[in-house]
Amino acid sequence: MTAGGRPGVFRKVTSLANPLVKDIRALHLKKYRDETGLFLAEGRKLVRDALDGGWPVHTLVFQAEQANDPAVGQLAAEVKAAGGTVLEVSEAVLGKIARRDNPQTVIGVFRQSFAPSERIGAGGLWVALDRVRDPGNLGTIVRTADAAGVAGVALVGQCCDPFALETVRATMGSIFHVPLARASEEALVAHASRSGHRLIGTHLSATEDYRGADYSPPAILVMGNEQQGLSDSLARACDLLVRIPMRGKADSLNLAVSTGLMIYEALRATL
Repeated sequence: MTAGGRPGVFRKVTSLANPLVKDIRALHLKKYRDETGLFLAEGRKLVRDALDGGWPVHTLVFQAEQANDPAVGQLAAEVKAAGGTVLEVSEAVLGKIARRDNPQTVIGVFRQSFAPSERIGAGGLWVALDRVRDPGNLGTIVRTADAAGVAGVALVGQCCDPFALETVRATMGSIFHVPLARASEEALVAHASRSGHRLIGTHLSATEDYRGADYSPPAILVMGNEQQGLSDSLARACDLLVRIPMRGKADSLNLAVSTGLMIYEALRATL
């Protein structure tokens, strides 16, 4: 699977044993995603979002029955013109690639992209996620960040794969709009200190209500792991810790929900 400056390639694939089918199917595995730097996104909406955002499609796969659909034809033409590979496949081949019943009729293969860690905090409010583990949470946070106009999301420490199919699906296309960066805890703290960014985190022991906090820019919101919250060292490094009050009997909020509350409160407070 190659894409570049040369003209794209169009192929019809009906054999389940085709090597291209094997290679694309393997992208369900993190090991192969890491080796190739590629990932999958299902559905014409996500492929359209990627193209509209200037994110090149490495390989486009579509079911043969969709060949006469004008929208699919336009996607195929754009991908081929940009040097990508276009595969028209049988229903059986698409099902094998997708690894599930009733799959989307269009699947895109994309190259992963991370912003340099030095960019964290640039362009406005960023969210840093400390060891986020749930793909659904991560995808929802990226989608929320996109909706709110957040400048980027930083993954701190050992996080789940942002390019896993479950994560990509949960972003609803926002994976192609929101810059992602990676950093160790130490690197994030050092970068914030050098660049003058305040680190604002949530913590159960905090006494300040998140609705009255000072979110003056430049600032980075720091959200903790689903089970353990912020690490002790990262909590100590924060310039401000706030709490989200809870009136019921639950002792915590879902990470994606709490991050959404923090994002919109920080933006509201700085308007």
